[in-house]
Amino acid sequence: MSDTSTAEQTPPAEQEPGPEPRDRGGLLAYLIAHQSGVVIVVALVIALVIGAGLIRYQGVSPVYAYETLVREALVVPGSFTRTLQKTAPLVLTGLAVVLPLRVGLFNIGGQGQLVTGALLGAWVAYVAGGLGFGGAVLGMVVGLLAGAAIGWLVGVLKAWRGVHEVISTIMLNYIVAGVAFWGVSGGPFQGEASKTSGIPQSELIPESAQLHSVLGIPIGFVVAFVLAVACWWVLSRTTLGFRFNTVGANRDAARYAGIPLNRIVVLSMVAGGGLAGLAGALEAEGTLHRFEPAIGGSLGFDGITIALLARANPLATIPAAFLVGMLRTGAAGLQFATQTSSLPSGITPEIVDLLLAIILLMVSIPVLGKWLFRSRAAKVSVASTSWGS
Repeated sequence: MSDTSTAEQTPPAEQEPGPEPRDRGGLLAYLIAHQSGVVIVVALVIALVIGAGLIRYQGVSPVYAYETLVREALVVPGSFTRTLQKTAPLVLTGLAVVLPLRVGLFNIGGQGQLVTGALLGAWVAYVAGGLGFGGAVLGMVVGLLAGAAIGWLVGVLKAWRGVHEVISTIMLNYIVAGVAFWGVSGGPFQGEASKTSGIPQSELIPESAQLHSVLGIPIGFVVAFVLAVACWWVLSRTTLGFRFNTVGANRDAARYAGIPLNRIVVLSMVAGGGLAGLAGALEAEGTLHRFEPAIGGSLGFDGITIALLARANPLATIPAAFLVGMLRTGAAGLQFATQTSSLPSGITPEIVDLLLAIILLMVSIPVLGKWLFRSRAAKVSVASTSWGS
């Protein structure tokens, strides 16, 4: 009787500890904890595999094609500088999407903002060419302000009239493209050579006001790199960045905390539009040295891919933009290097567009799922993080 009572009164601390629970996490828990990086890696692998299948279908070795793509973008003399030159505006168009995305807005008007900045930036650099490098700086400032003006219009329509930013930016892309084409095909920005050749373009920017490279590093890339670091610092180390993140995470909580929502919405679009406009000015002053309607190409839309690859992290836009810039730079050389008797035209550069489209699709699927099924995704997230706890 006494033995039994003594055993029952033994405190739990004095009892022998049982076997430690086994770690049920392992690789699966690690992948869940780092799912953002996993999604990016999987997207890249899927894109490369599908691209390899299409390249093989054309009768070319995928290994040789990818090796040529890297060599033409990084190894061939002058190719690394060209890749960095292509990377510079891509970093900025990526940031033009990242900043509004942190507030919960989707800026797909980078193309129009870029064209606006390129047109006015190139014109100012030409007019102020006598100032030398000062003319180039003035052109960049005007390009930034021009893109910011487009972003301001989108932000005001969103904040005070409830116009969805996707709709307004798409419409402005077409409006800007039409106005820019008119401006250099018979309007006030048309160059003298364009009047005789029939090619819509502005005057050539004087050599002194053009952006060049220093020790193989384009000045535009340095500007883009510094701005990416600055955006990261603002978002992660300042009160303004806290407000951006709070509005993007929960607008009701931000409103309750006294954060001016309308002002933050407008400011995010102004900042994004300004960076895209600066990207256009860099492209005009550093690559073509004038404005042409096709100057942007797909730079503005590539910014969406870069922002999603970077998972809305300003610093991550640098490697993401470098990857896209490398693919764009190596695409032309790939076509010439793969010309054979059975494939006279070689692999078309559009294979790069296909790779980027697949990457964008794979990376954006989780984003679409979160936006369309926000509440359900939150429940699944809570359940997965509490598993085994």
